Amino acid sequence: MKFGFISSFGSIEQHVALARECEAHGWDGFFTWDAISMSGEWAMPVYDPFGVLAAAAAVTERITLGAMVFAVPRHRPWELAQRALTVDRLSGGRLVLPVGVGVTDDRGFTSVPGQATGLKDRAGLLDETLAWLERSWSGEEFEFRGEQISTGPFRYPERPVNGRIPVWPVGVWDAERPPVKNLQRALRWDGIVPQLRGTADEPTADKVAALVDWLNTNRDGDKPFDVVAQGKLSPDPAEAAEQARAMADAGATWWIDSWWDPKTNTPEELLKKVRQGPPTL
Repeated sequence: MKFGFISSFGSIEQHVALARECEAHGWDGFFTWDAISMSGEWAMPVYDPFGVLAAAAAVTERITLGAMVFAVPRHRPWELAQRALTVDRLSGGRLVLPVGVGVTDDRGFTSVPGQATGLKDRAGLLDETLAWLERSWSGEEFEFRGEQISTGPFRYPERPVNGRIPVWPVGVWDAERPPVKNLQRALRWDGIVPQLRGTADEPTADKVAALVDWLNTNRDGDKPFDVVAQGKLSPDPAEAAEQARAMADAGATWWIDSWWDPKTNTPEELLKKVRQGPPTL
């Protein structure tokens, strides 16, 4: 299993410095997040994720780079494609795209007339934007006709370093009533970021194991597929290793260490956690 860390809070300089520290202390991935203007306790400076990742690419050589998660319906497909290709090329093919419908309390949705705010409309935009993005990786000229996105000719002559950029959609999980349409989106791509239906709780190892069983039953082929679990590693190395081992045994391929309390998770605390390094399994 691989280990990533989310740089949830800090100045632009602190985000970039944390990426360098992640690589220096044995982490496998560095992740930022995607928002424009929030309110309440989240009314803080936020930065363009592709700008942060481009800077992180320039100061690292090995680690995977991404955001947890890209709010795809808020991005214009042609601009998303260009930004993703830029970071992919700059990093030597180290970019991944965890993707979702976005949070609607982001003013990038609520303060802009005409933005899709309903879940069904945002889900449709997510699917069409991802389809558009994949077409852009062909290196050939293409046009696109969808229900919400239609464009004339585009061509990106330079393809991603590895031919495509891995896409990890957020997938809602409910063992009693698996949301098949939602999960099938993830199966069309390269991985899944599990989210429990109706709660913000992090999936436990037993729930991840049930999800992995469902995925294995419903997947076609044997192409690589990532199961990306999020959680908070214990500061005790033995306990952290036990947490990670349980998730790896459940079938997770990534653990993303994620700390999201703006009252307590300061940039300085995040730096301490990164310098502890990931557990050894």
